[in-house]
Amino acid sequence: MADEGRAAGDVSSANLDAIRSAIRGKYTEVAVSAEGKFGYPTGRAGAEALGYDAEAITQAPSGLLDSFCGVGNPFSLGEIPAGAVLLDYGSGAGFDLFIASRLVGETGKVCGIDLTEAMVERSRRNLSEAGCSNVEVRLVDGEQIPYPDNFFDVAISNGVINLSPFKAACFREIYRVLKPGGRLQFADIVLENALPVGMADSPEAWSQ
Repeated sequence: MADEGRAAGDVSSANLDAIRSAIRGKYTEVAVSAEGKFGYPTGRAGAEALGYDAEAITQAPSGLLDSFCGVGNPFSLGEIPAGAVLLDYGSGAGFDLFIASRLVGETGKVCGIDLTEAMVERSRRNLSEAGCSNVEVRLVDGEQIPYPDNFFDVAISNGVINLSPFKAACFREIYRVLKPGGRLQFADIVLENALPVGMADSPEAWSQ
């Protein structure tokens, strides 16, 4: 994983706003539909391919699945206990929040944060339609998580940390809000080879 040292060398501070803007622009479109916007299966087909619970997929409102663009299934990495307090770091249109809401039950709580206002609004509507009363979603403007230290039992993330130029800050914040013994379960895209010259500072590349 890249750290701030790499990010500082690859991404100019002047270009950071452009990167954020490109990400918000891309995912504002995805909030309507993810179809055709990625090089891997999205929507219902994506959730099925990643091994999500078939019953949950069937019961999810269509709005939750239309914008689903996860790259993995964080719930496959460990059991989410009933009563847990869970963070979804980059919660998108809310499909993973919906799954988590069912797992933690009425005695638990699920909190989502996202960088894109359209995604936050879409997820709130979707989750209200799904009858999820134990979920809240907040809009954020960077890597900081608007919750106190030692707040969550579990954190999940699905294809989001790769979008940040400051990945070490993401992990530090997640660690800060996890309780002692808490757990991070995440799926993401990992860079295996060096990027072509110029791509590391390209807003369009960062939004992919």
